[in-house]
Amino acid sequence: MTDSADAILSRARQRGAELGLPYFGAISPVDAHALLSAAPGAQLVDVRTRAEWDYVGRVPQGTLIQWNLYPDGARNPRFMEDLKRVARDPSSPVLFLCRSGHRSDAAARAAAAAGYEKALNILEGFEGDKDTEGHRGKLGGWRKNGLPWIQG
Repeated sequence: MTDSADAILSRARQRGAELGLPYFGAISPVDAHALLSAAPGAQLVDVRTRAEWDYVGRVPQGTLIQWNLYPDGARNPRFMEDLKRVARDPSSPVLFLCRSGHRSDAAARAAAAAGYEKALNILEGFEGDKDTEGHRGKLGGWRKNGLPWIQG
């Protein structure tokens, strides 16, 4: 049986409170995938660079809004403007995804400060943390959990 959107959001909210986050909550990749189906209006915003999206892979129902620009890494000055165009309802869940959960944390903080009530950081990101050999994709993340993704 699949959890309801309320149950998933409750877990994310509790985790966010435990971590002392200034935004709604932190969500596992598996719960994020389930929430996208269970909560009408929920949106996944991928904050990686266009290069990561194109060459590493992406979540099919995600929308790309770069937090940092490629190749110089400068912060995207239009991030909030782009977010407001894509996520028009600030009361609907907005799930932020990056490589490992750090840029998405920053994006969730910015979204919450701008009035998004259910800003969520997807823990572990798309690829997860590096293993002892310096490789990603083995310790966690969207792909490691076998969730839908495409490449190229």
